[in-house]
Amino acid sequence: MNRLPKHIAIIMDGNGRWANLQGKSRVKGHQQGAQKVRDVVEEATRQGIEYLTLYAFSSDNWSRPKDEVNILMKLLVTSLKKEFNRLINNNIRLQSIGDMSGLPTPVKQELKYVIKKTKNNTGMVLTLALNYGAKEELTQAIKAIAFKVKNSIISPEKVDQSTIIEHLYSQNLPAVDLLIRTSGEERISNFLLWHIAYAELYFTDTLWPDFNKEDLQKAIVDYAKRERRFGKTSQQLTN
Repeated sequence: MNRLPKHIAIIMDGNGRWANLQGKSRVKGHQQGAQKVRDVVEEATRQGIEYLTLYAFSSDNWSRPKDEVNILMKLLVTSLKKEFNRLINNNIRLQSIGDMSGLPTPVKQELKYVIKKTKNNTGMVLTLALNYGAKEELTQAIKAIAFKVKNSIISPEKVDQSTIIEHLYSQNLPAVDLLIRTSGEERISNFLLWHIAYAELYFTDTLWPDFNKEDLQKAIVDYAKRERRFGKTSQQLTN
C-alpha cells in the first residue's frame, strides 16, 4: 500500500483507431471509451487511489470535425447523468479543470450539478480535464499574477511556486505520481505540465477502449518497482 501512487493521471487515447480496426464509426469508439472510464474509476477506487485525473477533452480537440465534437459533448452529458448514482454510492467527489466557459451550456449545467452534489464525498477525487490545455493554464495564471503585481496586490518578491499553483485550474490537485498514456503514443500532449514535473511515465500500446482493470493494475505494479529520487541519489534514499 505504501507504494501506491496517490495521484494517477491518464491520457485516454485511441478511441478513433479502435473504431477503425473494428470497422465501426468513431462514435462507437468514443462510446466504448466511456465504458472504460467506468471500469478504470471502479478499479482505482478499489485500489485505494486518492486522485484520478482523466484527460477527457483538450482545448485542441475543437479542431476535430464539428459532428464528432457535438457527439462527444452529448456523450459527456449522458455519461454524467448515467454515472451520477455510481459516484454517490462509491463516495467519489467529481471536479473539473479547464476553461469551463468554452463548454456548451448543457455540459456546464450537468457538470456543475454533479460537482455540487458530490462535493461532500470523502472518497477518491475524480477530475475531468475538459477544454483543458496546460499551456493555456499557465498563460492565464501568469496573466492573473501579473495583474496582481501591477496593482500592488502582491509584490514580485512574494511570487513563488505556491503563488503559481494558486492560480492554476488544477490548484486543488497534488503532484501527479503516475501518468499513463494509452494507444502507443509517447508524448504528453499539453497535459498537466506543472503537475507532472516528477511523475513516473507509463506508456502502453493498448487502445483506450481495450484498457481494462488488469491494465491499470499492471501500470500500478510497474510504478511500485520504480525508484523515485526527486533529484537525490539512491544512496541518500537508503540512508
